[in-house]
Amino acid sequence: MRPAIAVALVALSFPVAAWADGERTPAPVGAKVFIIEPADGATVSSPVTVKFGAENVEIAPAGTDNPNSGHHHLLIDAEASDVNSAVPSDDHHIHYGKGQTEASIALTPGKHTLQLLLGDKNHIPHDPPVESKAVTITVE
Repeated sequence: MRPAIAVALVALSFPVAAWADGERTPAPVGAKVFIIEPADGATVSSPVTVKFGAENVEIAPAGTDNPNSGHHHLLIDAEASDVNSAVPSDDHHIHYGKGQTEASIALTPGKHTLQLLLGDKNHIPHDPPVESKAVTITVE
């Protein structure tokens, strides 16, 4: 019984908001993210180098609790669907939680869309979401 009490006390010492799915951080005023390259409509070869841009926001590693900060998520052939929950981590939602501003990604031949979505310390999109315009590329 004592271990259970200890676990309960430790659990209660953390803020409930840290566990709450859907807890959103206010977007930094004037924050923008954008894809520097490749350009919309570009024809490229794989692997594709994608350079991320940001204005009026500090790009910081996930878990960083600095005000006006966040980190990039690259959406590949996907849209931001549930902005009230953490961005999924799969082949269509790539996390750059170390604060990266560039990536090399392998893509199959054909048309693809790329879009950036800023996430807060917990990978949850800001309120309102800070996202780039989608870029369409063709991989040869």
